[in-house]
Amino acid sequence: MAASAASRELFTEGVRAVLQTWPVLQIAVDNGFGGVYGQQKADWMVDVVQQYFHDNADLQQCEVEDFIAELMDQEFDTVVDDGSLPQVSESLLQVFSQWQQGALQQLQHTINTLTQKKSQRAKVTALPAQSDEERDDETQVMECESSSPSVSRTDAPQDEEDGWTVVRKKK
Repeated sequence: MAASAASRELFTEGVRAVLQTWPVLQIAVDNGFGGVYGQQKADWMVDVVQQYFHDNADLQQCEVEDFIAELMDQEFDTVVDDGSLPQVSESLLQVFSQWQQGALQQLQHTINTLTQKKSQRAKVTALPAQSDEERDDETQVMECESSSPSVSRTDAPQDEEDGWTVVRKKK
């Protein structure tokens, strides 16, 4: 029984390694999407996910994706649509498969590999807030300067840094 408990703990560590290296969950925790208890929710999520695998035989990738997506939505108010759910689900299924087959050395290697990736945390930085004056200046540039109908040439459109195309009237 002790060996079984130890191997189950190894599976739990595998789930923890997968979830802790997932940028979406990192960002949700780091930015308070789960409230003040975001880190506790992430830890709880590890336990819930490993229990989900033990309670359900022969899980398919889409079932795991749906389960994790629902947890992220309910606990972190986050809809995951960055394409990472299939990867996370596949990694979890791989860890579970290794554990089920008794390939504990291979599972430990997978955990070590994921743990090394953990040091590469995703970083999110907010753009500096614009003052009201800066916003007004931008608005004035985009407004028409005269309301009289006249034919005038414009410069070629210019792409600004933020993706907008600005066409300015020649003076």
